[in-house]
Amino acid sequence: MNESDISYLAGLFDGEGSVYVKHTKQKRNTRPGKPIHNVWVIRMEIAMTDKDTLKWCYETFKCGSFGERKVKPGKKRQWRWRISHRDALKIAILIWPYVKTKLHGIERIIDHYEGYDGIAKNVVNLEEYRLTKSFNWNLHGS
Repeated sequence: MNESDISYLAGLFDGEGSVYVKHTKQKRNTRPGKPIHNVWVIRMEIAMTDKDTLKWCYETFKCGSFGERKVKPGKKRQWRWRISHRDALKIAILIWPYVKTKLHGIERIIDHYEGYDGIAKNVVNLEEYRLTKSFNWNLHGS
């Protein structure tokens, strides 16, 4: 990825993309009595009919998800590249110097993660977890 790729993506987001940053309440399970959690929904996405352009975004920036978007019958097929949370932060930081129209949304993502140093304090390291689980299994049999 080079500077022209990044500025192209910024223009694409300004014209075709959307930025969604919202603090909301969400029920994580439908069982009665389950608590409602306060969660942040942070998402950036581009949806368009040109599959190759969005596939290029997905392959060049190596994050998010890429696939077909549901549309109403009779409408042209659409494709979507969607990134969320820390991947959205990564892209927001990259395109921030170039965006105009979506600048407020991009800055909201960056401001939300202010002070984030790239290391999530509350996320389990999967390799360490596997080693610990294996050790506990061998030691205790469970």
